[in-house]
Amino acid sequence: MTSTSKRTYRVTANVFGVPFGFCGLSQCWTTAHAVAGTPRWPADTLWIVTAAIWAASVIWYGHDVVRGGRWRTELKDPVFAPFTALILIAPMFLGVALAAHARTAGVLVFGIALALTVAVGGWLAGEWIVTDRQLAQWHPGYFLPTVGGGLIGAGGSAALGHRTLAMAMFGYGVVCWLLLGAIILLRLVAAPALPSPLLPTIAIEVAPPVVAGNAWFVINGGHVDAIGAGLAGYAVLMILIQVRLIPVYRRVRFGPGWWAFSFSYAAAFTVAVNWLAAEDVPGRRIWTAALLGVLTLGIGALTIPTVRRLVAGTYLPTAGTAPPLTAVV
Repeated sequence: MTSTSKRTYRVTANVFGVPFGFCGLSQCWTTAHAVAGTPRWPADTLWIVTAAIWAASVIWYGHDVVRGGRWRTELKDPVFAPFTALILIAPMFLGVALAAHARTAGVLVFGIALALTVAVGGWLAGEWIVTDRQLAQWHPGYFLPTVGGGLIGAGGSAALGHRTLAMAMFGYGVVCWLLLGAIILLRLVAAPALPSPLLPTIAIEVAPPVVAGNAWFVINGGHVDAIGAGLAGYAVLMILIQVRLIPVYRRVRFGPGWWAFSFSYAAAFTVAVNWLAAEDVPGRRIWTAALLGVLTLGIGALTIPTVRRLVAGTYLPTAGTAPPLTAVV
């Protein structure tokens, strides 16, 4: 055993970025099958892998939280609390995927996950109101509980045929996006720069317009309209900003935060697949295959170093390490 194996590590909630990223990859393959006729088996296989990763992450994280006596404080952590919502958001995806094979079981999984996501999102939003939180403590991960939960819930509800619930969740997600988006953008522009480990969370800025776009395609039957076009326009701006930030990202040491790129970009690829189908672009099957290939390679490029660092014991922060924002406020 190496000396690194003797260290004690804190399993932080952002480890759920891994199953969340695989949800994005699986969803892209599922969408491609639905709108472009690609084979179904890759999506089904990926959903099984995603479920296994999510379950392993829950056991790993839950054991560490209980062992560390943190179960009363995790939802109060100014850095990692928003990421705890991913524990519940991922099963919404899994429920929709399961419903394609076992309708009743899938709807039950989705419904429970959606209800818990909304409950936790409400509790966290209340916590943000009553806590004396400085602007510099905010980061784009704060989109996840309500914006991400709401918009993903909207897409899932529509996919299962619950249109009224889908519209309600779409409104919930969009309103939260408008409110939180103003705060988070102000924080990024006017407050000190995010600490290095949190810089990849800026990739989450891409997620709201593309996740909303994907949900809207399901809600409106795959047609392009003013709402879809408007969301696409804002998504283009957020993607162009990401291009400018490449030199910034390259300076960040690899760790759990890097998985912030995975779901955001996967959702962007998925909305591109939806647009190719909606506009009946010539050669769209070839373009769709190319998008799937690039995205799959990208997730693979994140997975390989993650596994290597887990084996080496260098992936997670050492227990007792101060949260990265405490040095800022």
